Amino acid sequence: ITGFVSATSVEDRRSMLDQMVGCMMREPFYRSGTLIEEEFGLGIGWVCHQGSFSDCLPIWNEQKDICLIFSGEHFADPSEIQGFRAKEHQFGPGNASYLVHLYEEMGIGFLEKLNGWFSGVLVDRRAQKVVLFNDRYGLNRIYCHAGTDGFYFASEAKSLLKVLPQLRQLDMAALGEFFSCGCALQNRSLFAGVSLLPGASMWTFSRTQSPKKEVYFRKEAWENQPTLNGAEYYEKLKATFARVLPKYLRGKKPIGMSLTGGLDSRMIMAWAGSPPGTLSCYTFGSRYRDCTDVKAARGVAKVCGQPYQIIPVDGKFLARFSGFAERAVYVSDGAMDVTGSVELYVNQIAREIAPIRLTGNYGSEILRSNVAFKPRSLNEALFDSEMVRLGRRAADTYASESQGHSLSFIALKQVPWHHYSRLSVEQSQLTLRAPYLDNDLVALAYQVPPELAMSKEPALRLISDGNPALSRIPTDRGSLYRPAPLFTQAWQLYQEFTVRAEYAYDYGMPQWLARVDHVVAPLRLERLFLGRHKFYHFHVWYRDELSQYVKDMLLDSRTLARPYLNGQCVEKIVTSHLKGRGNYTREIHKLLTSELIQRQLIEQH
Repeated sequence: ITGFVSATSVEDRRSMLDQMVGCMMREPFYRSGTLIEEEFGLGIGWVCHQGSFSDCLPIWNEQKDICLIFSGEHFADPSEIQGFRAKEHQFGPGNASYLVHLYEEMGIGFLEKLNGWFSGVLVDRRAQKVVLFNDRYGLNRIYCHAGTDGFYFASEAKSLLKVLPQLRQLDMAALGEFFSCGCALQNRSLFAGVSLLPGASMWTFSRTQSPKKEVYFRKEAWENQPTLNGAEYYEKLKATFARVLPKYLRGKKPIGMSLTGGLDSRMIMAWAGSPPGTLSCYTFGSRYRDCTDVKAARGVAKVCGQPYQIIPVDGKFLARFSGFAERAVYVSDGAMDVTGSVELYVNQIAREIAPIRLTGNYGSEILRSNVAFKPRSLNEALFDSEMVRLGRRAADTYASESQGHSLSFIALKQVPWHHYSRLSVEQSQLTLRAPYLDNDLVALAYQVPPELAMSKEPALRLISDGNPALSRIPTDRGSLYRPAPLFTQAWQLYQEFTVRAEYAYDYGMPQWLARVDHVVAPLRLERLFLGRHKFYHFHVWYRDELSQYVKDMLLDSRTLARPYLNGQCVEKIVTSHLKGRGNYTREIHKLLTSELIQRQLIEQH
C-alpha cells in the first residue's frame, strides 16, 4: 500500500499518488488501484499479486460507509468465516473481503484478532476517522514520513522517495548499522527522514486532530504467561501445531512446499496430511553436487508421496547476476544485500511451480530461540572515521536492544529488522507462508520450559508422532529422534566438519589460507568443499565468473569517491580478492549493496 493523509486538496495530488503506485508495479502478475477520500484528505493506492488474498480491493461494507484496504494475509479459523455467512454479510470466497465485516462486528479490536503479516488502512465514514495499521511483528513493513504538508506512508520506501526528493539521502547512522549488523535497527530506515511504523500500530487520523498513535498488542501479553513443564509444553505444542497448520494449506491458488534438510519444513510435512501427489515440493540446489538439503528433502518427499524437483543455482543465474542483484536491492529498498539476487532467481522459478510457497522459515528462531544476526567487526580501513564511529555505535545499540526477554527480541525485533530483507525479495515473486509465526504458536513458545528452550527434542518428537517414517531420515546435521549411538555421533561429526569446511572455504576463509589456496588454484580444491550444505558460493563467484562486474562497480570513480569510504582501501581489497590473494566476500557484499542503493534509490529517482 502507499498513500498520504493531507490537509491540502487530495484530488489535485492524484498524479502524485499514481507515481507512488507506479514505482511498485514491477511484474505482469501484479494488480493495482487507487482510492481518493477527499473528506479525510486521504489518497491511497495498492499493489497485489493477481489472485492473492488481497486481490479484492477496495473492500466496502454493504452500506458503503466503511472501507478497508488490506495488504497481506489473515489465517482465520474456519468457524470465524462461517459465522459471518450465518449473519448474511456479503463477501467473496477465499479472500480478504469479509474482514470489513469483522470490523463492523468487533470495532477496532478486530486488529488483535488478525493473524498473519499484514498492513492496511481502514476508512470509517461513520466515525469520521482513518486508521493506519500493521501486524504485531511489523513484518509487513510500512515506511512513513511526517512532512509539513501531510503524513506519507508506503510499503516500499521508493514510493516515498519518488515524490519527495528531499528524502533521497542516506541516514548515516542506519548505514553504519547496515555495515555492522546487516540491517537498520530501532525502526530506522536507510533514508533520512523515513522511519518504520512500529509493530502492532493503529494510528488514527481525523481532520480535526493530530494523529493518535496507539498499539493494539503489547508483548507483555505473551511474556507474562506461566511457564509450562516439559510434558505440558509438548502436548500443547502438538495440539497447537496440528490445529494451526491446516490454515496455511488452504487457498484458491496452488501451494508448493519449500523443503530443506532441517527440522522445520519436515515438521510441516509430517503433519500436513496432503494426499499423495497434491503438494509439489522443491529444494534450492548447488551447481557442484546434491547438497545435504537436497538429499534429505528428496527422501522426505518420497516418503510422503509428493512430487519433487531441484531448483539449481547454476550458470544461468551467474550469466544474469547483475540484473538480479540490482533488482534485489531495489525491490527491498536496500534492506537485502546482493546475495538476494539468488533469492530472486530461485523464487521466480518457484512461482512457476506454485504461486504460494509454504516454508519452515522462522521455526528455529521461534521454537529454538535461534538468534540469526549480530554485529560483526568492520574492516575499519574501508571507511572514514565517522563511519567507523557509527559502526561501533551500532554494536552498542544492538547490545542494548537485545536485553530483556530473548524471544521478544527474536520475534519483535530480529524478525522485522533482519528477516524482512529476504522476505521482501521472496514476496515480490510469490506469496510466502510460514506457520511458525502464527500468533498461537508464538504465544505458546513463550511458555517453553528453560530446559527445552533451545532443544531439538520437541521438534524431533513431533516429526515422529506425525509421520514415524520421516523421523528415520537424518537431518542435514545428522539429527535423529532415536539415534544409533556410534553411527549417529560419527555422522553428526562428519556433517559438522563439512559445514565448517565449506564455511571456511567460502565466507570464513582467513587471509593466509586464501593465499595458500591461490598457490594451489589449478587443483580446483573448492570442488571438494563447496555445495555440500550451501547452494550459493560468492567467494569463488566474485573471484571468477563475477569478477568483471565487481571490478566495474567497485573500481568505478563514483564508488571510490563516496565520502564514507576509503577509496584506496576499496581498490586494494577488490584487487586482492579478484587475484585470489585474499577473501573479502563480506566486504564486497556490503560495498556492492551500498553502491546500488546509492545509484538506484538515491540518484536515479
